[in-house]
Amino acid sequence: MANQALTASEYIKHHLQNLTYGKVPDGYENAGSWGFAHSAQEAKEMGFMAVHVDTMFFSIILGAIFLFIFHKAAKHATKGVPGGLQNFVEWVVDFIDSSVRGSFTGKNPLVAPMALTLFMWILLMNLMDIVPVDWLPQLAGVVGSTVFGVDPHHVFFRVVPTTDPNVTFGMSLAIFAMTLFYGVKIKGIGGFMAELTMQPFEAKSLPMKILLLPINFFLEFVGLISKPISLSLRLFGNLYAGEMIFILIALLFGSGFMLAIFAGVLQWAWAVFHILIVMLQAFIFMTLTVVYMEMAHHSH
Repeated sequence: MANQALTASEYIKHHLQNLTYGKVPDGYENAGSWGFAHSAQEAKEMGFMAVHVDTMFFSIILGAIFLFIFHKAAKHATKGVPGGLQNFVEWVVDFIDSSVRGSFTGKNPLVAPMALTLFMWILLMNLMDIVPVDWLPQLAGVVGSTVFGVDPHHVFFRVVPTTDPNVTFGMSLAIFAMTLFYGVKIKGIGGFMAELTMQPFEAKSLPMKILLLPINFFLEFVGLISKPISLSLRLFGNLYAGEMIFILIALLFGSGFMLAIFAGVLQWAWAVFHILIVMLQAFIFMTLTVVYMEMAHHSH
């Protein structure tokens, strides 16, 4: 239930603020030392070197859970009738394998494992959005106040890593770097640069080729840069919007008995629908990654 000590606006802002650790800026208590931000403004002024501790915590934990589950299933795999865990893991692997085979025609043993890792890791991070918005933040507030003596209103705790653009942009930039690497490796520097400068407009004469070169480069460069941006913003935008709706629904629980009942029904309905979004966004991110790798391995 929404914390009654906060207004609706403060409640929303509190739930959308990350637990940020960094160098305390000038004008704040303990300036110059390292510590946790007590407000959104302080977190903003900490600058580039600040760390979103909650995002790092959940993304690493969920990644470790994925590795543990699949390692356990592989270690205890049998040729006979598979158990529930092995059956689930085999289904996921077959699903990813068929998806990769349908989109990637090159030869690279890294693509399928990367697709599996992206799909499962993003899916687990997205599924954190199904956890009621107040449970873990309130637990963090209790721990912060009882153990560390911190005002619960200053304990920020976001549990969905993919609602943090640092995560989505980090993954998309890593994929972008890999596509550039394989694009140069497979096609060579000359072939890679030719794709950026010799299309979409082509010419037979050398003067026209030189004239069209900057135009082609501009168009292709914009298309190239748009890939990681759209890949990251699509995932971030969908999960951020879903989290915002859950927060707005949670506000209704403190607005009277009838609205609380309506909020419960609405929350259940949105959670069911949001599961589809959670799975779909993980699949889209994985599929586009495979498509970009396909484009990097073949000429235009």
